[in-house]
Amino acid sequence: MWIASLGIGEETMTDDDELSFADEDAGVPTPQAPRRPWRVMIVDDEPGIHSITRLALAGFVFDGRPLEFISAYSGAEAKTLIARHPDTAIMLLDVVMESESAGLDVVQHVRETLGNRMSRIILRTGQPGQAPERRVILEYDINDYKTKTELTAQKLFTSVVAGLRAYAYLEIIEQNRQGLEQIISASASIFQVQSMERFVRGVLIQLLSLLQLGENAFCCGSRCLIADNRAMSGDLRIVAGTGAYSCRAGQSIEQALPEHIQSYIQEAIARQGNIFADDHIVLLFTYNGGQNSLMYLEGTRELSVFDRDLLDIFCANVAIAFNNIHLAEELERTQKEVVERIGAVAETRSEETGNHVRRVAEYCHLLALASGMSDAEAQMLKEAAPMHDIGKVGIPDSILNKPGRLTPEEFEIMKKHAEIGKELLSGSNSRLLDISAIVAYEHHERYDGKGYPRGLSGEDIHIYGRITAIADVFDALGCPRCYKNAWPIDTVFDYMKEQRGKQFDPGLIDLLFARKEEVLKIRESFKD
Repeated sequence: MWIASLGIGEETMTDDDELSFADEDAGVPTPQAPRRPWRVMIVDDEPGIHSITRLALAGFVFDGRPLEFISAYSGAEAKTLIARHPDTAIMLLDVVMESESAGLDVVQHVRETLGNRMSRIILRTGQPGQAPERRVILEYDINDYKTKTELTAQKLFTSVVAGLRAYAYLEIIEQNRQGLEQIISASASIFQVQSMERFVRGVLIQLLSLLQLGENAFCCGSRCLIADNRAMSGDLRIVAGTGAYSCRAGQSIEQALPEHIQSYIQEAIARQGNIFADDHIVLLFTYNGGQNSLMYLEGTRELSVFDRDLLDIFCANVAIAFNNIHLAEELERTQKEVVERIGAVAETRSEETGNHVRRVAEYCHLLALASGMSDAEAQMLKEAAPMHDIGKVGIPDSILNKPGRLTPEEFEIMKKHAEIGKELLSGSNSRLLDISAIVAYEHHERYDGKGYPRGLSGEDIHIYGRITAIADVFDALGCPRCYKNAWPIDTVFDYMKEQRGKQFDPGLIDLLFARKEEVLKIRESFKD
């Protein structure tokens, strides 16, 4: 019987043999932090096979991690369980169960239907004639083939170690791929909101892979974080973290960390170098003339000289990447500030109130979010809104600042500021300027089609133009102009309601009134 071939009663395991299961691993000391076990799925229709396999592998530890067994007694059950546990490291799979090809059907399901190329499949058969080794090895993606008569306890041990070692390497490769994917993704969208956060998350995954910590580093008890000092003020803040620090983003290290960890970080900054201690690592990324980002990890394995050299190179490269991202963010901030200041210049030239563009921007942001726009898009509209009247730089002062009513001829000239603004802002590769061009061109269109410059109506007017129209008129009516006094705020709201569905998008007007308290708070916060 195959049970006998495992050596029970024939090659009986000694105490030393059983001890070897715990000690003969990859040579990596077991860390103190608990690590998830390797999942091994036993698929066989004979209950005795399950029992003897568990017995033969009792006490088995590889790379500091024990085994966790899952039992399936048919091919159909195996398909269900592997879908539920895709992180199964090894499947010990019988060929003949409810049918002569049940095991091979499972292989095909795992590899092709589920797309699982990670799990190592060791085929075991008591009837090699049903599945000849040469044909099965060539036609199916399996990792080992054993007849039950040859599978002694020692050979089972050897096959499992080889399978786990291969699976561990595949995990490292997959972690590297995920980390690189996040870094590349962040690089491709460098000007998007939170690109730094996405980048550091990718760096975190890459580093954990380099240290071969794997999923254990993300367990609840693990401490791992990246902190950054962008303001050069000495105020280091957590950007991303795992485990206990996954919800601490935005907090300063003084708020989030105990004093002894703060001292490790301060030591690294004072030394301007990495710290490799027995129970923790601090990696320092210095860039941009003295700014610091750093990574703190606990529960790492013992590092060789090669590991430390590799991490030094990694830190140098990451510091360059950090510097590039910060330069890009600084460029983006500068662009936004220039847009706001140019918008303010246009308002100043027309002798309008100083905080008009800021209030319009805040109203636009409020209405954009209320309308269901994403945070990122609403923020872009807020930054573009100050440019709504930039075209006024092309209007003569005699018309722009005339204290009385404009003549029909003068009004036709005034209306050209919408087209002038569009021409000034169009043709750029900047998303911000593209939105600004839409705002400048369409914020004088009316919902009923009686506006200018094109007489658009309804939703043919871009949502950016419809929102800015409400924000601009609402604020202008409540402020003094060279041709009028400021209206009382109640009169302003009455006018906005009266123009619902006429001058303004009715749905957006409803949102304005639904958020009346927030609107008034903005008005109060940015007084002239």
